[in-house]
Amino acid sequence: MSSASEENPRRLEVDRFILDEIDSVPHLEALLILWHDPAKPRPVEELAALLYLPHDRTRQILDDLRQRSLVLSAEKGWSYNPAQPRDSLMEQLDKTWRRELVRLSTMIHSKASPAVREFARAFRFKKD
Repeated sequence: MSSASEENPRRLEVDRFILDEIDSVPHLEALLILWHDPAKPRPVEELAALLYLPHDRTRQILDDLRQRSLVLSAEKGWSYNPAQPRDSLMEQLDKTWRRELVRLSTMIHSKASPAVREFARAFRFKKD
């Protein structure tokens, strides 16, 4: 059983990831679907059905995630973009999403709109 001190940094890491990278609950759901089976590229139509969204909205979500280097697109479909430091975060994100659905979805819904956040990102200083 993990202690509260071990859990808190992980929770903060998950929260920061959601605040920085996730625009909506369907963005998070799409990312988790692709993460659960990274070897299986999924066409937009399949993801749209799983997310209960129209194809064009699903494609926009996938494009948003691709711009953040979270997913990849290929001829056979969309897949999770594996990255070592992020893989352990994704496992924690998945567990947290299942345990704290209401807290995380409230956090996502209370964020500024994606357009406002994108504008703010343009002014962030980046390490060289």
